[in-house]
Amino acid sequence: MSTKLIAKVTREGKLEIPPEILQQLQPLTEYEISVTEKTIIFEKKSHVKVDLDQFLQELDQLEPEPDQPSLEKISEIVKEVRQELWGK
Repeated sequence: MSTKLIAKVTREGKLEIPPEILQQLQPLTEYEISVTEKTIIFEKKSHVKVDLDQFLQELDQLEPEPDQPSLEKISEIVKEVRQELWGK
């Protein structure tokens, strides 16, 4: 169901938002505003909170990628690329 309400810009340049909308907005919440020729869209910004310690612990528990090259192989590739670039 879609409801259309009217917001108004005052002479002072402030936006008056209908109370039905204001009661749905949380104080100190940020909204991203997208503007086109005919529309203005407010989207609530989501701030994903990450626990760094938990993330690092989960990262340590992951199995290594079977196709991941070793550090030695990566070093060889870097040397080859440098030689190709600097040799020209």
